[in-house]
Amino acid sequence: MKQRYYSLDVFRGATVALMIMVNNPGSWSHMFAPLKHAPWHGCTPTDLVFPFFLFAVGNAMAFVIPRLQESGSSAFFKKVIKRTILIFAIGLFLNWWPFVQWVGDSLAFREWVSTESPEKGVRLFGVLQRIAVAYFFASILAFYCKPRTLIYISTLTLLCYWGLTATLGTGDPYSLEGWFGTNIDKAVLGVAHMYKGEGVPFDPEGLASTLPAIVQVVFGYLAGEFIKRRGEVDWLWSGTNGGETHFKLIAGLLVTGFVLLLLGWIWSLGFPINKKIWTSSYVLYTTGLGILTIGSMIWYIEVRGVKNMLTRFFDVFGKNPLFIFVLSGLLPRFINLFRIADGEASDGSASYTNALQWFYKNVCAQMPGPPEVGSFAYSLCFLLLMWIICYWLDKQKIYIRV
Repeated sequence: MKQRYYSLDVFRGATVALMIMVNNPGSWSHMFAPLKHAPWHGCTPTDLVFPFFLFAVGNAMAFVIPRLQESGSSAFFKKVIKRTILIFAIGLFLNWWPFVQWVGDSLAFREWVSTESPEKGVRLFGVLQRIAVAYFFASILAFYCKPRTLIYISTLTLLCYWGLTATLGTGDPYSLEGWFGTNIDKAVLGVAHMYKGEGVPFDPEGLASTLPAIVQVVFGYLAGEFIKRRGEVDWLWSGTNGGETHFKLIAGLLVTGFVLLLLGWIWSLGFPINKKIWTSSYVLYTTGLGILTIGSMIWYIEVRGVKNMLTRFFDVFGKNPLFIFVLSGLLPRFINLFRIADGEASDGSASYTNALQWFYKNVCAQMPGPPEVGSFAYSLCFLLLMWIICYWLDKQKIYIRV
């Protein structure tokens, strides 16, 4: 993204940084409440990270789609299909990586579907896969539809998703047990390829809940279009009609964000805010917060001209967002293959750790205070390691894009 949209770069970078931090605690058992996802209904700061990233994907599309429209449908589909397949494949690779795992004292190949337990296997969907699918369909909508039409389609989609959830669910249709999407995922993906972190087969990035996630990307695109339509390029750096247009752009973003936030809260009274099934109220609520954040950052960074160590810190993450997110997932799993003897387990067998966990136990966990302090310190150290890599890549002008 061009330097003149520096605030959007910082927004994207901050989102990636938070994704890395919340995904890499020292201990999953010791995390401060804001760094945890809501158990089911509700929204914590951590629950804003993924929708903000989808929103940022849509923002970026607003500056790319016009060029693709000039190139024609053939060039558009070639680029979008290639990018979708690559992102999806990288996500699947990340789920399967490192292809082997410790079983007792030996390494065994991770089977696509376990021969010993057919309900266990490699997860098919995930964060990157959802990004790929949502990007694909949102790009097609943005390519062929005008903004007003996109608003109608998005509204209808969110209403339809509410209707499907309410009518096809069983018991409490908004509960883990009653949500209709799980049956679709079981039938299409298969239990072996679903997420089981909730204790039962349930995929928070499954097929049905990807439908409203597409709208999240479309809303990000519309926000980017609004920024462009207010004449951002003409006045923000040249001073043309500065004061008046500043007010129109910032006020437009803040008012829109507040309205969506309020609508999301009102809708949550009947359709609870829930990340794990990506409810329609959750889309409006998080989009509203995303627009408010973008508007505040444009005012602070672009209008007031504030560029400091904090903006620079997040900026480098925004230069290689996909690469560093993937690396943050690949690296710990790879390091886990190299075991370090760590005394004996309670049953008398040998106990092992790895370099990262050794650092957490012997350095971070020794910090004074509750155990959450050490776990959070480890997250910051890991984030700093990723930042150093991003900073070096930026200095070398190496930008890895898909």
